[in-house]
Amino acid sequence: SEQPEQPVVEDDDDNDDNDDDDDDKDKDDAEAWDEIDSGFSRVTIKKGKNFKAPDLNLVISQPKPSTMAQDDEEVDETGVEPKDIELVMTQAGVSRSKAVKALKAADGDIVSAIMELTTQIRMKLTKSVSRA
Repeated sequence: SEQPEQPVVEDDDDNDDNDDDDDDKDKDDAEAWDEIDSGFSRVTIKKGKNFKAPDLNLVISQPKPSTMAQDDEEVDETGVEPKDIELVMTQAGVSRSKAVKALKAADGDIVSAIMELTTQIRMKLTKSVSRA
């Protein structure tokens, strides 16, 4: 009787633990592309040996009082659809007033408003991580 083929488990770490995979060879710290029969590509990014993850306490910080005060302010929602405001708030993770301001600045274009807000958030996070 034939036994079913056992699955192969790859070791993705960079440790030299006497395994049979090619951890420390050509693909170390590089993107490895594998063509899959379905026509899709898969990318594997190995972690760098000297990579240090940023301190998440610095990235995820409490909002400053001045920022909170701005978020609580009333904004004239005239000309902006409530469902659009809710969508921008949800997708960009911002307050109602910021969503309204972004929608007005983008002339009601939801995608542009979300892109602008998420770009601003990303820039703020990058600055806070680089200061650490």
